[in-house]
Amino acid sequence: MATHVEPIAEENPFLTGTNLMPATALSEKLGLSPGARYGAQNDPEGEEISADSQRSEVSSDDDDLDFDGSVQEEMAKLEETFRENGLKFRMIDKIGEGTFSTVYKAEDLHYEYYENDWDIESNDASKWTSPPFKRRKEDDSQSSTTLVHSQSQQPPRRPIYVAIKKIYVTSSPMRIQNELELLHDLRGCKAVCPLITAFRHQDQVVAILPHFRHQDFRVFYRSMNVHDIRIYFRSMFEALAAVHKHGIIHRDIKPTNFLYDIERQRGVLVDFGLAEREGTDQQHCLCQDHPTNRKAKVEASRARNQPVPTGYPKNDPRPSRRANRAGTRGFRAPEVLLKCTAQTTKIDIWSVGVILLTILAQRFPFFNSADDIEAMIEIATIFGQQKMRQCAVLHGAMFECTIPTVGKQGFSLAQIIQWSTAARGSDNGGDLDPGVQDAVKFLEQCLELDPRRRISARAALAHDFLAEETFCDTEPDEMDVL
Repeated sequence: MATHVEPIAEENPFLTGTNLMPATALSEKLGLSPGARYGAQNDPEGEEISADSQRSEVSSDDDDLDFDGSVQEEMAKLEETFRENGLKFRMIDKIGEGTFSTVYKAEDLHYEYYENDWDIESNDASKWTSPPFKRRKEDDSQSSTTLVHSQSQQPPRRPIYVAIKKIYVTSSPMRIQNELELLHDLRGCKAVCPLITAFRHQDQVVAILPHFRHQDFRVFYRSMNVHDIRIYFRSMFEALAAVHKHGIIHRDIKPTNFLYDIERQRGVLVDFGLAEREGTDQQHCLCQDHPTNRKAKVEASRARNQPVPTGYPKNDPRPSRRANRAGTRGFRAPEVLLKCTAQTTKIDIWSVGVILLTILAQRFPFFNSADDIEAMIEIATIFGQQKMRQCAVLHGAMFECTIPTVGKQGFSLAQIIQWSTAARGSDNGGDLDPGVQDAVKFLEQCLELDPRRRISARAALAHDFLAEETFCDTEPDEMDVL
């Protein structure tokens, strides 16, 4: 995909003209206090970037990895930029790279000089302090000596890590501004990665974000039991509920953008590079019409009464339909593939459903299409041609398929999960376990083809499968791994 450099607009409050805006000035624009200093983006077609990684409490010396000279040179230049802007970080390693940005891990050397309301882990730890250590009584002189000695030896400060996101100069200034504004609006939201600060140096924009500890989804998803699944998705839907409450569509929900710590059973939603406010550039779509009006428009369509040609027209005179198709391949909702011009927050719910299907079916990635056409065929293989036609009509499109393996009725999600797990040699060839059956019922509401009937994030938290009362009824050690 060709990229171009767009001139920075003068009205942009974050990126003004061509002059340097120091970190403090940008913090004021963001509404951040001087004490609350600091702050991966994905290709619209789904090119993955390891974004705002997670924070670790391991010593920074253990994270100093060997890297090639080019990476070392990049980090040296970035450190020089920090010094010119009055910031001080110790670069450790490159942890992600993509189409629009590169992410580095670094140690914050000036952490104690600022207010750090963004640091959830430290704030939680500060609520409890250990009682004083009790000693047996000794003579006054020895006690005095011991007291002075203990005060002089301060405990070493644990290293504080941050994720430094260097956004490429080829990124649109409006795209950069949009991401920073959304992160600022979501500050304080539970389970959402906060922006610490951001600054611009010449044509380079850098965002500083917390570095959260997490484990790779591919390592643990096969070993999750029903109890683990409930906790994982409750944490994810808490984050989505907060995002959707602000009228924001994330657009790129996938395992790598939900950093989950198995030990703490807590996840953080990251990477708002593709996010947008609901209703942005929205146009009328048939899915917004009353069913009666929509049916009349479809019946009056000339395409409905014409025979379906095979293949693609060489010179199609019809105007192309334009809509936002941003997201990651395999996680995009049907309305995104059908170029619906009135997309809502429900596209995020579909992506969560794909993650749940991945865990239950024990296959990652579950959908592995190369383009939008293949993605539609994959979905049609499960749901059948009949439901896909209804889904297409809902958005003013037509779906026709002559592939013999794509049936008219499709299959149930329970059947798909049974076949998938049985093929791996598991003993789930018969009926699914009661806990898994509950998960499938919840999955059916997430993977609803009609976005109007698809469950919302707020309703998902109240669903029986994720309700907090459910966690008290089951013990993790009483359930078998899927």
